[in-house]
Amino acid sequence: MATDTLSIRDAATRVLIIGYVWPEPRSSAASGHVMQVIDCFLEHGWDITFASAASEGEHRADLVAMGITEVAIELNNSSFDRFVSELQPDVVLFDQFLMEEQFGWRVEKHCPQAIRVLETCDLQSLRHSRHHLVKQQLSVCDGSDPSFDIFAVPDEVLFSHMAQSDVAQREIAAFYRCDLSLVVSDVEMALLSRLFQLPPSLLHWCPLMLRDTVHQPKAFEDRAHFLSIGNFRHAPNWDAVLWLKNAIWPLIRQQLPSAQLHIYGAYTPPKATALHNASQGFHVMNWAEDALEVMSNARVSLAPLRFGAGIKGKVVDAMMCGTPTVTTPVGAEAMHGDLPFAGAVANTAEALAAEAVRLYKDPIAWAQAQQAGFDLLHARFSQEQHCASLIARIEAVRNDLAAHRIANFTGAMLRHHQHKSTQYMAQWIEAKNRTV
Repeated sequence: MATDTLSIRDAATRVLIIGYVWPEPRSSAASGHVMQVIDCFLEHGWDITFASAASEGEHRADLVAMGITEVAIELNNSSFDRFVSELQPDVVLFDQFLMEEQFGWRVEKHCPQAIRVLETCDLQSLRHSRHHLVKQQLSVCDGSDPSFDIFAVPDEVLFSHMAQSDVAQREIAAFYRCDLSLVVSDVEMALLSRLFQLPPSLLHWCPLMLRDTVHQPKAFEDRAHFLSIGNFRHAPNWDAVLWLKNAIWPLIRQQLPSAQLHIYGAYTPPKATALHNASQGFHVMNWAEDALEVMSNARVSLAPLRFGAGIKGKVVDAMMCGTPTVTTPVGAEAMHGDLPFAGAVANTAEALAAEAVRLYKDPIAWAQAQQAGFDLLHARFSQEQHCASLIARIEAVRNDLAAHRIANFTGAMLRHHQHKSTQYMAQWIEAKNRTV
């Protein structure tokens, strides 16, 4: 009888997801994570409405086919107030803090009892600060020295830049204003607590959640060449391609003259296709229809990320396909915890190239890296484990929402001031638009 009661309640749970974009799970890890959260909600019988003000992308998921209601909404428009008042969701999930800034005050005003959940995808302030510091470092070294260590910046310098950045102040304010924030990286969980004093009651670790953890891995001798993959609209991926082209790949080709590198990515710009050079074995291949298939055919995946944050979908895909990855400390961050990484981690172009060649030529080291990946998938990215934990956490907040909010005085204070700034700015923009 208790089980029947729970299932009835779950079936009545109404979820509104406000998307920064319409999900494209085959184009980015961020969209992939949103879809995994959606799958988790659907598995528990929750009714989902997905709303977004974004234009439709080329590779968007078919949400309607999944039984999800799609609604196009507008920024700075009171039509959203009428929509959300009629829907009266039990849970509202904001996809990235920008959506909480735009719609959070409207949700609180018209659906005060709805739980407000922030889907972070990654800690954007961390990514932005790393990007800034990398550009500073590159201004010192033009890339001609392959032994130059781009990761030599002390943590205190990084944290100081983060703490003073506009992005961090806005992002952390959104964390406090929400009842719960989903953080994909356990490293970022610790950073939020240590640097910004966010209480554990407001945070929930929710990494990528995978059902099928192994994608029919091919043997070492049945694979060939190197692969790099990533959405070109994501700045860390484009920077990684440039580093490959200018510094890392020439070092690999010196040792493996016949090696080929295939680079795949959604929304390939002309500046990327211009790098294609078959004589150098550097092939820009545009978008992969099936990323797991091309990953399964490669012997080694290269992910030389000089900045970034969160969980790296390309590394998880490589583990699923049994393909070792050569990456940087940023690329490996939050991917393996205390367990061995599924490949190799290095700081410089010279070291990355050396590790790539070693794994490409050594079947024993390659097999060990492949097995490490399988072990990591089981230990850290289980859909069953993380989905159950997510549902339980949301339900716990729902069942004690008043006390939960009373304990978050900082969030209440920030919401009060948001109503006096963001709300009135939005209303002013709407009024101005009506006169145009």
